[in-house]
Formats: sequence, structure tokens, C-alpha cells
Amino acid sequence: MRPSALDRWDEIAERLRGRRPALFLDYDGTLSPIAPRPDLATLPEETREVLRRLAGRFRVVIVSGRGREDVTALVALSGLIYAGSHGYDIAGPGTLRLEVGEGIPEKIERAAEQLRRDLGGIEGVLVEPKRFAISIHFRLADESRLPEIERTVDAAAAAEPGLRKAHGKKLFELRPDLEWDKGKALLWLLAALDLDYTGTLPFYIGDDLTDEDAFRALQGRGIGILVASEPRETAAEYQLRDTEEVRELLERLEGV
Repeated sequence: MRPSALDRWDEIAERLRGRRPALFLDYDGTLSPIAPRPDLATLPEETREVLRRLAGRFRVVIVSGRGREDVTALVALSGLIYAGSHGYDIAGPGTLRLEVGEGIPEKIERAAEQLRRDLGGIEGVLVEPKRFAISIHFRLADESRLPEIERTVDAAAAAEPGLRKAHGKKLFELRPDLEWDKGKALLWLLAALDLDYTGTLPFYIGDDLTDEDAFRALQGRGIGILVASEPRETAAEYQLRDTEEVRELLERLEGV
């Protein structure tokens, strides 16, 4: 298990001496507790208020697998930058805008229609289309149906060249088959926001396998923090147990 970011706070504060933090945060499982269904994953009001205060002083970016419009509505704070669909769809104040993958939304729409049709008979499966990805949630499905669900996802990916299957927490995902991920989105944002210099210390906090790309991208540049209650192989430097500890760390960052 990685050392706790709270237990090592003095060490982190020393690294921040003379520098400003820039905060990159996943949503589900990081800011909001994991819920049985995506629509039930609400942001605690105390966390929203901490984010509001931090955004008045530092750059705060939400980097989520959710669709950008969806996570923007859930966080409901202006002045933040939102990177949805694992960084394929980025927007922020002013003219900050990036979409990666021409023609992808049309492919997503067709694949989602096929998946809804082919998975409609399996109880507990939820097909969640976004602009640049589709999540196929099976948390509530019978585990014995998992091979059938995966075969159906593979068939949908094969029917739409340019999409590929990926894995998350209790879900499969179809994403653009492009060399892009949360790590590349993070590096793009650091450059676009003029944060890639020694006066800034970037933090990336996340809980999912997709966040590992961002942890790797940040090695030698900033601080990666995994949110997990159990030990796990990770490229992050520190660990926090849950969303409550994430909020506590954010509150400490207010004081720097």
C-alpha cells in the first residue's frame, strides 16, 4: 500500500513550498462515493464548497470518464475546467476547448443502439452512451452473465472500426481507438494552461484503472494520489482510503 498522503502531509507541504498546486481530480470514487448506478453518484455539498473555494485560488480540473456535460452538471461549479470521456472532450473558461476524434460521436451512437438491443434482455446491465465513449455497467447484473456481456461488447466494437474495448470498475467501455488517454489529456492541459513549469506542482487524484495513465504521466512532474482502501499496483506516489480523506486533503491544500 502506498503511504497515506495525509500521514505524509508535512512532506507534501515541503514540496509545495514556493509553488502553487494545480488540481486534477477524477469524479466517481474520488470526489463522489461509488454508487450502484451512475445517476446516484452525487457530490457531497461539503466537497463542492471546498472545490469552490480552491477554484478561487488555483486551477481545478475535473477529469472524468463521464460525458463532459454530465460531470459538469454534477459538480455544478463555474470556473472549473471539465475533461469528459477520459479527456477526449475538454472545455473551460474562455476559449479552452478540445475534442479528440473526428466522426467518433456518430460511431458511439450506432454502437450504443446495437448494445441496447443486444443487451436489453440481461437484467442489471446499463448502457450509458456519452459523446466520446459508451460505458456498459454490469455491477447489478448476475455474475454468470458476464462472459455473454463481454462477447456482446466485443461484437459491437468489431462492428464499428475505430472503437476499442477498455475496462473500468464493474464496467466495460467502448472508446475511440486512438493514442489518447487521461495521461495525454493531463499533459495537454498542463501546456494549454501554462502550468508546466517549476512554480506549479500538479496533483492528480483518482481511483480507477484509467487514472493510472495520468499517474504515469505525472511521474517526475507532480504528485499522483490513488484513492483505494486496499493495496493495489499503481504508478501513484501516495494513497487515500476514500472520498472523505480526499476532502480532508483538499481542505489542507486550502491552507498553502
